Order: sequence, then C-alpha cells, then structure tokens
Amino acid sequence: MRIRFSIRVPLLAMAMIGAAAAESAGPFHPDRLDEMARVVDHSIAARNLPGGVLWLERSGTIHHRAFGRRADVPKAEPMTGDTVFDLASLTKTVATATAVMKLIEAGKIDLDAPLNRYFPGFRGAGKEAITVRQLLTHSSGLRAGLPPRPEWQGKARALELACAEPLPNPPGTCFRYSDINFILLGLLVEEVSGRPLDEFCDTEIFRPLGMLETGFPANRALPVPPERIAPTEVAADGTALRGIVHDPTARRMGGVAGHAGLFGSAADLARFARMLLNGGELDGTRCLTPESVAILTSVQSAPELPRRGLGWDIDSPHAGIRGSHFPIGGFGHTGWTGTSLWIDPFSETILIFLSNRNHLPGRTNVGPLRRELADLAAQSIRHFNFLHVPGALPAANPAPAAPPAPAISRLLNGIDVLSRDEFLPLDGLKIGLVTNHTGQDRDRNPTIDLLHAAPTVDLRALFSPEHGIRGELDQETIGDSTDAGTGLPVFSLYGERRTPAPAQLAGLDALVFDIQDIGCRFYTYISTMANCMEAAAKAGIRFIVLDRANPIGAQVEGPVLAEKRSFVAAHEIPVRHGMTVGELAGLINGERKFGTQLTIIRCEGGSPLTWFDQTGLPWRDPSPNMRSLAAATLYPGVALLEFCKLSVGRGTDTPFEVLGAPYLDDAALAAALNEAALPGLRFIPVRFTPSASTFAGRECRGVRIVITDRDAVRPLDLGMVLATHLHRQHPAELDLDRMLTLLGDRPTLAAIKAGKPLHEIKALWVAGLAGFETRRRPWLLYPRQQPVGFRFFRMKDQ
Repeated sequence: MRIRFSIRVPLLAMAMIGAAAAESAGPFHPDRLDEMARVVDHSIAARNLPGGVLWLERSGTIHHRAFGRRADVPKAEPMTGDTVFDLASLTKTVATATAVMKLIEAGKIDLDAPLNRYFPGFRGAGKEAITVRQLLTHSSGLRAGLPPRPEWQGKARALELACAEPLPNPPGTCFRYSDINFILLGLLVEEVSGRPLDEFCDTEIFRPLGMLETGFPANRALPVPPERIAPTEVAADGTALRGIVHDPTARRMGGVAGHAGLFGSAADLARFARMLLNGGELDGTRCLTPESVAILTSVQSAPELPRRGLGWDIDSPHAGIRGSHFPIGGFGHTGWTGTSLWIDPFSETILIFLSNRNHLPGRTNVGPLRRELADLAAQSIRHFNFLHVPGALPAANPAPAAPPAPAISRLLNGIDVLSRDEFLPLDGLKIGLVTNHTGQDRDRNPTIDLLHAAPTVDLRALFSPEHGIRGELDQETIGDSTDAGTGLPVFSLYGERRTPAPAQLAGLDALVFDIQDIGCRFYTYISTMANCMEAAAKAGIRFIVLDRANPIGAQVEGPVLAEKRSFVAAHEIPVRHGMTVGELAGLINGERKFGTQLTIIRCEGGSPLTWFDQTGLPWRDPSPNMRSLAAATLYPGVALLEFCKLSVGRGTDTPFEVLGAPYLDDAALAAALNEAALPGLRFIPVRFTPSASTFAGRECRGVRIVITDRDAVRPLDLGMVLATHLHRQHPAELDLDRMLTLLGDRPTLAAIKAGKPLHEIKALWVAGLAGFETRRRPWLLYPRQQPVGFRFFRMKDQ
C-alpha cells in the first residue's frame, strides 16, 4: 500500500505551537476535536496525568495539541507539543520489533528458529522450543518480568536470568504479555548485528526516517534541550527522573533494553507511522519492505490466542482504532508511562497520545482516556462511510456494536474421546497408526506416544503421509525411517508407495488414522486415508478413524470432481467439502465399495464444523505451508492456481495469503480485485521474493489478501475471479490449463477462459452440489445449520 502524504504545516513550526492546534481542518469534525480536548482536560483535572500531547492525522491533515503541564516537580512547566517522552513499551514495536524485522530481511534472523540457535544457553524446562516468532507474539510461555531480587546489573546478567527462567506454560499454548520476551529480542539484535541495540536502531531506523528526536538517551544524548524531556517518577529525595528510563529493569540494563528505554516525540512517532502506512518507505527512504510491514502488522499468533502481530496488538475486525468503529481492524501499542500509538490502515489514520502519568503521586490511570480518545478519533473523521450512508456521522447515527464473539466450545477430537474411554475400542489389538505431527490431543500429547504408552494397545508400526511423520518435510518423496521416540518402524506413504504394502500390514489387526485435514479436496491427507482404507479392506483388517474438526467449517463450494481421480483428487467431492475426515471415510468407503470394516471415533463436546478457533483446540500447522487459519480459509481458492505459473506464497512467511508473479502489476491487480468487491476480502499491492517453489529467488509483484469478514468469504469465488482476471491479462504467462488438475472440472475451466462472469461460472456447479448433498447425507455424523449450497442458491433472491 503506497500513500503519498502532504504535510500542510511544517513539522518544525508545529513543534513550536505548544497548546494551540496546528491544524484541524479537512477530514476531522470540529465538534469531535473539541470533545477530545474536553476529555483530556477532564482527566488532567482528575489527577490521572499532569498533561499530554495529542496527534491525530489522516491522509496528510494533522491535528496536534498539547494539554496541561509537562512537570510539577521541581517546578510547574507547561506542556508543549514538542515534548519528548519516555515511550516505555512503545520501545517493543518502534525499536525492537522493527530491528528484528530488518535483520530477518538481511537473513540474519529466522523468524521461526528457536532462540537457542542464537543463545545456546537458553534451554531447560522446555525453553529450547521457544521461537523468535513466539517471543514477538508473547506466546513463549515465559513469565512477565525478570526478578528484581537479589539486586543485579547489566545485560549479561539479564541474559543469565532469562536463561534460568522457569517456563510456566509450554511455548505456543498461551498469551502472556512479557517484558522478558522483548528483553531477549533486544539482546538478539545485539548478538546477530554485532552492535548495541541503541546504535543499530539509530543508524538503521531513526536517522534514515528523520526521527532525530527519538532514541535511547542513556547512551546517546538526544539533540533536544533537557527541559523538553518530560520527567517521570519523583524519587524519595524529591528529584524527578528526566531522560532516565522509568522502567527499573531497563535501568538495571543500562537504560537500553528491548522492552523499554526509548524516548521520542509525537512528531517523530507520526513519521514512523507514516512509514508503515506507506509500505515501509518515507520521503524516498525505504526502512522495510512492504512484505515486512505486512508481516509485522498482521496477525501472526496462533488462532486460539489473542490477535498479535510481531510486537503489535492487532484489533479485531470492525474495531479499527481500539474501542472505535472503523470498518476493519488496526494495530498499535501502549506504554506504562501513559503513551500510545494506534494506526488504522483502512482509513489511513494515526492516533498518538503521549503523557507522563507516573510524574504524579498515587494511582493514576489513562486507560479510560485512551479509549475515549480512540472513539472520538473515529467519530471525528468526516466523509467516512461508517454506516454506508453518505455523509452520516456517528453522533447522529451511532455505529452498531460489533456482534459478540461466538462462544468457544470444548471440542474433543477422536483421540481425546479415545483417551477418555481408556482406549477401549483398541483393547488387545495389534495396531498400525497412520499419523503425523497433527495427531495430538487437546493437551498436545502426540497420538503416537498415547497409543504406545497405553497398556492395552499393541502399537506395532507407523505410517507417514506427505510431509513426514513430524510434518517438517516439503519434498517430492519421503523414505522409510525409524521413529526416534518409540523405536517403531515408520513406513512412508509419500515415497515409492502411496499405499501400505501387504507385508507392512501383515500381523496387524487394525489401521488407525489420526491426521488433521483442512477441508479441501486437493489436500492430500484424505487421499492417504482413502488408500489406507482400501489396503485395510484387502488385508482383512479394521480401519479406525479418530475424527477431527474441519477447521474451515461446514460450507461447501466449488465444482464436484469430474476428472480422473489422482492423489490430489481423491474422490468425487467439491473443492471445499464441508465434512470431517470421519464423514469422508464413510462416504468414500461406501461409494467405492471397499468393504472396509470401518469404525469412526466421533468428536464430542461441540461441533467439529465451526471455525477452528471456536473449538478451543490447539492449532498445529498441518503442513509446512499451512501456517494459520487464515491460510486454510483462503487455500481452497488460492491454491487452485498453484500449478500455474504463479507464486501462491510458498517460500514466504505467509503462504496462500500472498500471491504474485514477476510479470504482474501489483497495484493494478489489487485495484482490479478490490473492484470485484468480493465479500469479506480486501487486497493490498505487495512485492515479495519467495525462497522456494514457483519463482524462487525472483521478485514477484502481487497482492496480500486481507480477510475482513471470514463468514462472508467464499474462497472459490476468489479463485474464479483471480483465474479469470489473470488469464484475461496474461494468458501466455499464466498457463491456465495447468489449473485443471486441482479444479477437476473442464466446463468450469472453459468458462474461466471464456471470461464468463462469476455467477455464470457458479451456475455450472449447481447440479453437482445438489447431487453431492443427496449422496453424502447417509454418511453425515454431525448436524448442519443449513443444507449444502444454501447461500449460493439464494443469491438470485438477494
């Protein structure tokens, strides 16, 4: 996303304005700006803060105002708009996360590498599994802060203490906001760059961006008079901390730490925010690539955890600036001293409020003030179509509250039910287990280990699908091996064979299948299941499916397979089938007349056909390139094109959430896709260089796909619109005929090539979907809220 800013008042002039508003015309409603001033004055009068600086900016228009006093001790000083503040935890995002991302761009840090790759002493209690990404998203499981006692000093000691930390929760299983995470990240920047954190940030981020009033004053004096720095805590001797970080842990580390220690002004923070809104570039200087900005500021946390970017807090869709009513979410962060920065990319709005609340004695709280300012900031923007009514203002037409989040169930997958029932269905059986790393219970215990340890179960052999028994391999073939944990033989079903050999099944009573599917026909795990079911029937042994949730729900889309079956086309089902693996097993066994003695251990405790993050289950990447629920949601549409000459994001950090090719115009493609107005989706032009797969090592121009309403998203609609547009613009380069293997329907391919509109393409699927609904009905194990295809059939009436 590239946005040209035109600052109508010189920043130097604004720095001298003080309490006067620099500019409040343009997109801001003056009544709302007056109300913002009133709530700040009210909070000052209530002794929640001595004063503050407000900066509200949209598309080059700025409202900048100072309030109250900068200091009470040793004497009263008026607040000025150019005051420099202790930014507290804004250090985490503005300095540390940005520095880490620059080192990721340079190939010096791997986002998903364990931290002990860089600090070998960081181990014990399970800490060796903590990754850089988990530190950035506060999902490491570490405690909130380092202990203050016994007294300690220095960065080396901080690292020693962090290495000695216990681990209350396994990595990736919980969200805990932790200074330790960013203390370690700051030390990581120093370790891999060979430079102190403050020096790295100064030379690589702040100076290039013209942020001359931002830095770590503990080591590098800022070019501002000391009296312009807002004092914080007043010590017992009556002196106030001025230019000294308020955070005691950062002080122990010499004033420069990854979690605190940064100082800066509102004008400088606005420059940083503009850089992010402009895709990593400001005034001709590139700080980050657009891809890096997208990764930093989009959801990178596991689906079951709070929405976090890399350092940034990501607000939910329909919330925008925290507590407001923008159409899509924004991102931001706050600081203990009373600082906050929030950015809404959809409306191009920046909201900054800086204060030094700790300068006042007693308990102070700026949380309610932040929320009020955010609400009023949203309401102050003129010409913003909150309610899709031209000219409507929220004061007269309050925006409806976001719908309540769906309840989280406590779904039990088949393995959880089996464990609860003490493995009774497997009692006394000699078992072969078809599984991989996704075979785990709610507590992340591997199914392999559970069956191996069960006293009444005789686990004899393991069978691994594509990507291997641990899900770490992304290669054409995989060989047989031995499982290190159990010593059991591992027979590959993605090498010389795709089906168990009769000799491998000899002596077994049953094959057990436990693998997480993602709800798409060409995801190969269901092909492995079908092959194993047939082999079990021929061997005269039972086949037992431990059922699992379909992470993208019950919706059914796309053409029913009409081409020859293959490993990416296991059966005559739609692209998005809306069934669990247990239901699919019944359908395939029945329709192909395998005669398999089939047992399905059903899910319990909730519906397995809701969005995965509503099940309460832990997420585990089903395959190396299926890294999020968002990717799984988009996969049935985006991956349809991956056999064509198009990168679908393999070899990037966000597969299936970006796509592109060297021959595309990213801005034109984003504009065309946004013009198509696909429900629940927006598109941002990006450029990226995949490290693997199609166009590896070449810069691709394309789009990042942003989900704004997942319930409205129809990934097959996206696939059809993409294919139609790309074929129309680049028929020779795209090579659309390669799409047939995954699409599985020649009439649909012909309609795409002919440039037919979406509704005509989808009309080709009606008969097949209706037939599929009838065919699958005897095999359904769980209730549906509506019949297959309902939304499509009703489209003509809407």
